[in-house]
Amino acid sequence: MPINFSPGRWENIKKNYTLWWEGKLDRPVIPVLLSGRDAGRAMPQVPLLSQLNCNDLSVSASDIIDRIDYELSTYEYLGDSFPYFNMDAFGPGVTAAFLGAELDNSTGRVWFHAKEILPVSELHFEYDDNNVWLNRVREICEEAVKRWQGQVLLGMPDLGGVLDILSTFRSADNLLIDLYDEPDEVKRLVWEIYELWHRFYNEISKVLQKASPGFSDWSQLYSEVPSYVIQSDFSYMISPSMFDEFTKPELEATCSRLPRTIYHLDGIGQLGHLDSLLEIDKLNAVQWVPGDGKPDQSGWPEVYRKIHAAGKNIQLFHGFNCIDAVIEQIGTGNGIHHMIMRMPFEKKVEMDRKLAKYGIE
Repeated sequence: MPINFSPGRWENIKKNYTLWWEGKLDRPVIPVLLSGRDAGRAMPQVPLLSQLNCNDLSVSASDIIDRIDYELSTYEYLGDSFPYFNMDAFGPGVTAAFLGAELDNSTGRVWFHAKEILPVSELHFEYDDNNVWLNRVREICEEAVKRWQGQVLLGMPDLGGVLDILSTFRSADNLLIDLYDEPDEVKRLVWEIYELWHRFYNEISKVLQKASPGFSDWSQLYSEVPSYVIQSDFSYMISPSMFDEFTKPELEATCSRLPRTIYHLDGIGQLGHLDSLLEIDKLNAVQWVPGDGKPDQSGWPEVYRKIHAAGKNIQLFHGFNCIDAVIEQIGTGNGIHHMIMRMPFEKKVEMDRKLAKYGIE
């Protein structure tokens, strides 16, 4: 059976997510996927693209897309969900690989390693049109466009944060020292990576937008115009003043360059930067990740009240109870998005009932 999603449903997705981005949707956005639908054909004999197998270049891009198509055909799309595939399979911060770092998935998860740790003053980044990983991503995107003709949204790869990418080539410890000893060199490299990051974004988008219903990334947010989940996990380790000096200018520039952005605020070490982040006028939303061993997202009312008071939207991922808790904390469901919930097909009646509580058909 083909992917179960009509053009009319895509129009509803575009309408509702646009209202969400604009802060005008009077309910939370909740996508739910039910797995277990009969795909109507045998499963292809290649593995689903993931970090575990992304380095297997012997599998054709056509076969990769056929396997993803089978996977998407086994889903029922409820609420605000839509046919989408997360292209984070090439690892978090794949820009590092595009710039020459080694992609290592020997643990089953992708990590990036510099081939040589050079002094910061000797580091320079250049575009390489023959980079194997950039070409592999483009090849898969070309096949996606050819196969789906706009029926499926293939997400942007996880390009990573600029300082996170730089830390791959210097190591985190060295880069922390560079902030003190070589601040001008760090800033030079930040802007070199920034320009290349946007070049990669634009090139991959140009391929996908030949026939795509919109834009997305690993945050799973839909946007009808260019968007991205921006981040700087490295900033967990630096002071607010250093964040304002080395991180914030690039974030502000990216928020001005892309029509829609959400910031991935990862870990309690980043809470000291929240006030500064919320001053970025063109930042649209914040995804707060408390981290292992911390209360889940329902346990941070002061964080969500602050984000909401600044006029930014909120992304959650801890389930219906968390949605209800945050609605109570900020006084509205307006501006809340929950990442995709995956449920077995047997939960359809229960999921329909829960979604109806928020006015979602």
